[in-house]
Amino acid sequence: MNMAVSLLSVEGLTKSYGGIHAVRGVSFSLQAGEILALIGPNGAGKSTCFDMLNGQNRPDSGRISVAGEDTTGRKPREVWRLGVGRTFQITATFPTMTVRENVQVALVSHHRRLSNLWSATPKLDRAEADRLLDLVGMAAFAMRPCGELAYGDLKRLELAIALANQPRLLLMDEPTAGMAPRERIALMRLTAKIAREQSIGVLFTEHDMDVVFEHADRILVLNRGSLIAQGPPAEVRANKEVQAIYLGEGLVYDISHREGASA
Repeated sequence: MNMAVSLLSVEGLTKSYGGIHAVRGVSFSLQAGEILALIGPNGAGKSTCFDMLNGQNRPDSGRISVAGEDTTGRKPREVWRLGVGRTFQITATFPTMTVRENVQVALVSHHRRLSNLWSATPKLDRAEADRLLDLVGMAAFAMRPCGELAYGDLKRLELAIALANQPRLLLMDEPTAGMAPRERIALMRLTAKIAREQSIGVLFTEHDMDVVFEHADRILVLNRGSLIAQGPPAEVRANKEVQAIYLGEGLVYDISHREGASA
């Protein structure tokens, strides 16, 4: 019997720094169109794990594969070429360029036309850039310099830039950091909608439990580099070890009303 290949497969991922285990033997998988949250206290190993997944850091041991292809230890650009996009805690755009031009640069890179980047950018991929901006609700800002944007708008632009690579897998490192509560929910609803419509797998880290429990199909919980729990939101919420180590008795998020509303 043929089993479907996971979009992302991680087996025994390990990384140490000077004898300190940042990530120890972490294993999990992610399917196309699935929204997977990676949570844990500060220093749990979330960012280190992300850095290994997209090639910024080489694991000491373990295996990473994307759609069945081994990407362990590959350089970030090689991983990106396989359809792995990433957004960061701090947005990185060209502040003096317009919103549209920032997306066009990403599209030019995706289509391997960087040799003529600066002269060609105003002409190339304008329609596709506008389509992506419309998708993330930023069409009205196309001609605005990025340096004038509010932080929440920069986050939406960053999503459009990530989508320019037509990713199969999207890694989002604290995508709502620094945003107002309403903006956080709106951004993740938008991301989840796009991901499910386009069968993009999403792995994201997040400290806002409202965002995590509303949008994640499954949750992974790291503590001191080790995976201590994984499963659907309700199962993770009920896990006593997770409650004791991360959520805390008074901070366990009550998702029962959401489950009832969606039933």
